[in-house]
Amino acid sequence: MIKKLGLFWAWLKVDKKRLIGAGVIVLVLVLGIWYLVSKNSNGETTYQTSVVEKGTLVSSVSASGNVLTTNTLSISTEASGVVKKVYVKDGDKVVAGQKLAEITLDSSGLESYAQGYSSYINALNGVNSANNSYRSAQASAEKVLDEVKGHDSDETLAQKETRTKIEVARDNAYDGLRQAQANLSSASFSFKSVSPIITAPFSGTIGSVALVEGMVLSSASSTTSINFQRVAVIKGDSLPVVSVSLSEVDVPKVAVGQKVVVTLDSVVDRTFTGVVATVDRVGTTTSNVTSYTANIKLDSSSDLILPNMAATANIILNSVTDVLIIPTTAIESQNGANYAKILKNGKVELVAVELGASGDDGVEVKSGIEAGVEVVTGVSSSKTGASSSSTKSVFSGVGGGGGMMMR
Repeated sequence: MIKKLGLFWAWLKVDKKRLIGAGVIVLVLVLGIWYLVSKNSNGETTYQTSVVEKGTLVSSVSASGNVLTTNTLSISTEASGVVKKVYVKDGDKVVAGQKLAEITLDSSGLESYAQGYSSYINALNGVNSANNSYRSAQASAEKVLDEVKGHDSDETLAQKETRTKIEVARDNAYDGLRQAQANLSSASFSFKSVSPIITAPFSGTIGSVALVEGMVLSSASSTTSINFQRVAVIKGDSLPVVSVSLSEVDVPKVAVGQKVVVTLDSVVDRTFTGVVATVDRVGTTTSNVTSYTANIKLDSSSDLILPNMAATANIILNSVTDVLIIPTTAIESQNGANYAKILKNGKVELVAVELGASGDDGVEVKSGIEAGVEVVTGVSSSKTGASSSSTKSVFSGVGGGGGMMMR
């Protein structure tokens, strides 16, 4: 390399014009580099700005969670055999007790159906017997109580014993009737679950029909297991509920009745409104982090909303309408007074302002400036090639929620 430079220098010295030309080129390069460095070191400062506008300022708390329920109930059967007929399809409106499907039972299904029917009849007879016992006990109690009537102050021990025994017998008979009624409810449910006729448990809209005519429904592989085959789902008229988790910082701000704006990750370009229905103020602690659950009832339903969908809720804490809104980064605090940084003739000036309600994205200006004024929200310098919006704001550090500014 040194040898090549020496040869190049020798070539320049041969001709004076070559030497002068090389000198000129070097001088131009040096001057160009100096100009660029000088320009960067003395570059002008530019500003990031925003315009003060009128609008609605909303302060909110943001929380994430999922759709807890859409009032959707799964309909299932334990019957085994071949699907004979399906009477409904997705989207059909049904009423309680309406026939949804019919199954031709196999031998195992017939056996389960017979056992279920037998248990149901036994439970029904048990209710009738218990009811008769209660009626008899009631009659006996009324007879004894009539005999001791008027002897409240001079009731003998024998009378008291007789009265107490008959009252105990009547109460025991009533308890027996309640137990028999509970047994009948259980037997009725078990009987329906193995019935070849599947009906709607309540009125609503059918969805996710899982049965096809000719489909084989198998029985459980053992006597200790239960084979539940989902038939369909039915959606009632109740509104969806979204469950979200609140931090210990946010939960004191949230109250029942506050309005909420909900978005779903899987439903784009749609928002849903609702209201806070419940707030759990006991909370649960996991890995030293405490969270509190709030349930939000939506104002309307939609076929797009499905159970367990991820959701984000903005719980509205406060809102003011038709006010001047200025970004918090355009506010500076000095000696207890608040100033707006405005851009005038290319320079920043401080103007005293009176502030009102605030959100994380803006603050209300009650007086000091008017709509349309350009305010400074950040600084950009050509020296560093980077922008800065780290101006200290009187509202910096205010946490616990997301602000929304609507215009």
